[in-house]
Amino acid sequence: MSERHLLVLDAGTTSTRAMLYAPDGARIAVAQADLTQYYPQPGWVEHDAAEIWTRTLDCARQMVDRAGGADRIAAIGITNQRETVVAWDRQSGDPLGRAIVWQDRRTADRCAALREAGHEPLVQQRTGLILDPYFSATKMRWMIDHRPDVAAAGDRLAFGTVESWLIWKLTGGLHISDASNASRTQLLALDGEGWDADLCALFDVPSTALPAIVDNAGRFGSTLPDLLGGAIAICGLAGDQQAATIGQGCLAPGAVKATLGTGAFVLASVGQDLPSSTHRLLGTVVCQLDGRRHYALEGSIFVAGSLIQWLRDSLGLIEKAAHSDAIARSVPDNGGVFMLPALSGLGAPHWRPEASGIISGLTHGTGRAHIVRAALESMAHQVHDLAAAFAADGAPWRMLRIDGGMSANDWIAQDMADILDLPVERPDDVETTARGAAMLAGVGCGLFPTLEAAMQAMLSQSTSFAPAMDDADRQRRLSGWRALLRHDA
Repeated sequence: MSERHLLVLDAGTTSTRAMLYAPDGARIAVAQADLTQYYPQPGWVEHDAAEIWTRTLDCARQMVDRAGGADRIAAIGITNQRETVVAWDRQSGDPLGRAIVWQDRRTADRCAALREAGHEPLVQQRTGLILDPYFSATKMRWMIDHRPDVAAAGDRLAFGTVESWLIWKLTGGLHISDASNASRTQLLALDGEGWDADLCALFDVPSTALPAIVDNAGRFGSTLPDLLGGAIAICGLAGDQQAATIGQGCLAPGAVKATLGTGAFVLASVGQDLPSSTHRLLGTVVCQLDGRRHYALEGSIFVAGSLIQWLRDSLGLIEKAAHSDAIARSVPDNGGVFMLPALSGLGAPHWRPEASGIISGLTHGTGRAHIVRAALESMAHQVHDLAAAFAADGAPWRMLRIDGGMSANDWIAQDMADILDLPVERPDDVETTARGAAMLAGVGCGLFPTLEAAMQAMLSQSTSFAPAMDDADRQRRLSGWRALLRHDA
């Protein structure tokens, strides 16, 4: 088996990929395809579930060919954008309308009504999550209420997050979800074995439409032979942020990682203790192995890499995302410009879905570079807000490990170290989400005896960034950011 590879399917928000790994963690090859983003109304974000499937399958086929055939793949690991909901027909296997993406805010009023009715303490105590349209349950109910095909499906209705949808298609009808993804629906209690009856009743979601909840590593099923040229075992599953936490080796209590992808997500492991926050952080399942769960506190920033995409595609301020580093360095400071990047509301620890973006401090002396720099600086400011909330919850950071596509920007990595006044580490291979899924697949197929052994074998080397900003400059930046937050309150 040591000569066989691990195939990871990474179904993200803006693209889907297949990646081939050797058992020592070497990334051999990647195939990637962009996903179409649909914005039918302000605050609405949708994907075509059929497109997610066909493009993921095409990428997987490319990697199987690269490996030399299905018999050269030891196992498949799947990682995915979390909270996004797909509804489909069990008989036809066809999606019932577009998927509602995690960024979507259409259920904000429903969440507000549940909050005003006094239900948030129960939801937070059971699930570790607050009432926010970010999560899956209100999306599911919205589909039933507003899509006739979903409402009419009855016993044929299947709901799932993206990994569940892909497994169904790959296997021809296996309906499962791993504990890490299930913990983001608001329908699973952090310490519950199955879907919580009280939560299903509160959100009015039929449990019969939901998948069975499984571990993050194991032999779950095999692909239909005709899809990839032979049956391949599916052995690892995890939501993207949990997979990145594993891929960074951050399972020990106190270990902290931030993934800078479309959004930015910070997880601090708390081991097997149930997480609890009084500062608007989330409790989440990192992974479940042999029925035992590892937990983390999490802070979610809704806009990160998508901000750079917005600067490029909507404003035309940069030609390529990779140019943002050089543009930020082309001016000595932000020229008094600050940006609140609330393009999809504000996430943790503020949780203000109604917030909108602001650019302040514009003058005749403001140039393109000042605006781009202010956008990049907003990342460190938001992460600093999270660090303060984690510390207040008794989980202070000693250092931060970053990953994801945006972390490849050296300027951003250094700015985070400067504003946090903490060392920041970045793995030489920042694709830790896929690496974590590969580790889980390796455990699930028996390539590694434990997850710790998989992490030891497959972790990437890192580059360190030490804080180098003087305290006066740091405080000036933080004061400007706080003033912007007060202005938007």
